[in-house]
Amino acid sequence: MSDSSVKIYDVTLRDGTQGESISFSIHDKLRIAQKLDELGVHYIEGGWPGSNERDEGFFEEAKRLRLRKAKIAAFGSTRRAKVTCEEDSSIQALLQAETPAVTIVGKSWDFHVTEALKISLEANLEVIHDSVTYLKKHVDEVFFDAEHFFDGFKNNPEYTIQAIKAAQDAGADVIVLCDTNGGTMPWDIESIVGEVNTQLDNPSLGIHTHNDGELGVANTLYAVKGGVGQIQGTINGYGERCGNANLCSIIPNLKLKMGVDSLEDKELKNLYDVSHFIHELTNLPPIKHDAFVGESAFAHKGGIHVSAVMKNSKTYEHVEPEVVGNRRRILISDLSGRSNILYKAKELGVELDPKDERVIAILNELKKLENEGYEFEGADASFELLVRKAIGEYRKPFHLESARTITEKRADDADPSTEATIVVEVDGVNEHMVASGNGPVNAMDQALRKALERFYPSLKEVKLKDYRVRVLNTKQGTDAVVRVLIESGDGESDWSTVGVSENIVEASWKALIDSIDYKILKDEAKKAAKARG
Repeated sequence: MSDSSVKIYDVTLRDGTQGESISFSIHDKLRIAQKLDELGVHYIEGGWPGSNERDEGFFEEAKRLRLRKAKIAAFGSTRRAKVTCEEDSSIQALLQAETPAVTIVGKSWDFHVTEALKISLEANLEVIHDSVTYLKKHVDEVFFDAEHFFDGFKNNPEYTIQAIKAAQDAGADVIVLCDTNGGTMPWDIESIVGEVNTQLDNPSLGIHTHNDGELGVANTLYAVKGGVGQIQGTINGYGERCGNANLCSIIPNLKLKMGVDSLEDKELKNLYDVSHFIHELTNLPPIKHDAFVGESAFAHKGGIHVSAVMKNSKTYEHVEPEVVGNRRRILISDLSGRSNILYKAKELGVELDPKDERVIAILNELKKLENEGYEFEGADASFELLVRKAIGEYRKPFHLESARTITEKRADDADPSTEATIVVEVDGVNEHMVASGNGPVNAMDQALRKALERFYPSLKEVKLKDYRVRVLNTKQGTDAVVRVLIESGDGESDWSTVGVSENIVEASWKALIDSIDYKILKDEAKKAAKARG
């Protein structure tokens, strides 16, 4: 199957935004469109002009986008039964969007025609034919979404064929078969698509599936096997109810498993970046376990697995992570073996002999700390400090003399104020600093960095980007052990550190100290490398 036979039609900006807790501003939608163009999709459905001000604003601004490959498409519905296309506001809004392609949705299930539209079956066929005919006079490409097609075909196959034939006879460029309720099985998809191919003369077909049965991706792939030439879906599977078919799984499966070159190799390498860029704009929790683009998609934890992957990645990976822009991650935990330690040390530029007793020392320390509640899977900076200490490449950059925080609340309706006092010693010199913050952790962070900036000016670059607390033994209530994870950044890179204690301030302090230590260690290593060459 050639590249020209399968086109990717992205509906993230319309169907995707119908998902719970997902909302994009006009500016977000423009940025997403540019990212989708970088990915190499062929069509970007921008929204429904005339339905809301946000979509209208997007189409107006989108006229100024300079896209490399993708075409913007506007979405709407067939005309209403009792008005002409010239009188129908939805049809006219499509033309006002001035996009090179438009998609209109129409009823193909007789049940919806009689129960939702309350018109005759024949009148619905006229609506479909008139709408496509009119739009084809004004727009280069017109696609017809046959809503509820598969449910309709099971109920009344003759009528669903009549509905899509009406669109085809009117000049629709693609007839998109929609599994709107998401309940069709993959083998039924393939069978029905095959039947459509025999009923229509040289049809150009598309597929639009939903994920209500966790089969959106499978149904799309089966439709491709049946001969469809356009694939609709959303990035990360966003969409109403259980979501739409996930393009981040469909695209690599097509190319890497089925030999369908819908995207170029260099475009496929953008998949991870595009997936996470768009997900960041949703403000939803990080993507962890999604196929191909999840942070855990190529993560290995068990010692036996890691040992095998180090010898040959094919032992536990079905594709190379780099082909979709992802990366292999070796996780460190109490399940780790020597292979995990050796691999992670090599990532840090430390070559250790498997028989080196320091490997066992690191492994034993790791397991001891994890037993206390530490977790290093999401705290690579703390793990690197642990390794550097074990191999003798760590010099403590400062010593704490004392630290104190005071939080005061003066009235029920007043915000509390917090002050931190820090005394540190650097190379025999004591530095005393007081700082205020919006809580004990923030105040300590401010005081500590101000105290050290005299000796390490680059600490001014450090920003605390994220702070998370996890209660480890909830049955102990307020006396429970807590784990604090802190993410920091300096504009050049980000790093994460961990601290554990029964005292949340102490746990936070440990994570903060590791964050500062890591920044200093990183900068000193950079200076040393520059001096060497």
